[in-house]
Amino acid sequence: MNHAFLTMLKREWQIKWQGAVSWLYPLVLFLLIITLFPLAIGSEPNLLLRLAPSAVWIAALLALVIGVDDLFRSEFDNGVLAQLVATKAPLILWVLARLLVHWLFSAGMVALLSLLVVVLFAMPMADALMLMLSILVGSPLLLALSAIASSLTLTLKNGAVLVPLIALPMQLPVLIFATGAVDLQTTGLNGLPTLALLAAGSIIAILATPWVVAAVLQMAWAE
Repeated sequence: MNHAFLTMLKREWQIKWQGAVSWLYPLVLFLLIITLFPLAIGSEPNLLLRLAPSAVWIAALLALVIGVDDLFRSEFDNGVLAQLVATKAPLILWVLARLLVHWLFSAGMVALLSLLVVVLFAMPMADALMLMLSILVGSPLLLALSAIASSLTLTLKNGAVLVPLIALPMQLPVLIFATGAVDLQTTGLNGLPTLALLAAGSIIAILATPWVVAAVLQMAWAE
């Protein structure tokens, strides 16, 4: 079982690395948003600090949502999913490996780039680290919700349009909790309990999502 998961993980890593344009575009979008935001609202320090968590998290959410509609569609169209189901491969492990690699190339990179708020928004390093931690903790839940929405719309003709419409309403509480934790940190309070709630949600999502998505993909292939 471990060997199968490592093999799938290596395959997904190679595929992701070869398609660099597909995962670099959301990162460029993230950089553009957080770079242009200070220019748009001015250089007033207190205003920049107050808006920094929301601006960065909105940019992160948009960067994470873009491209998620194609998370399983290419494998569905080119017959890879059918081959996995027909050979009774561990579909749950494949979903987990695919989501893990996608998270590393999206949320992991976004979390590192979020430290640019130290320069762009004049945010103290301690607050910037809290912001980065909130992205690392909350992004698995965001990705899990997007993955479920992507699998549900796999067989629909205009499924790419429906994915954000389904996922975003469920992702908004994550955005609210994450920015709230950072705001508590910036005001000198403890935001870790709020992040602990997000971490609990992400852990549950990590454990449940591969099973849910695998079941939906099997039904989509059967149709």
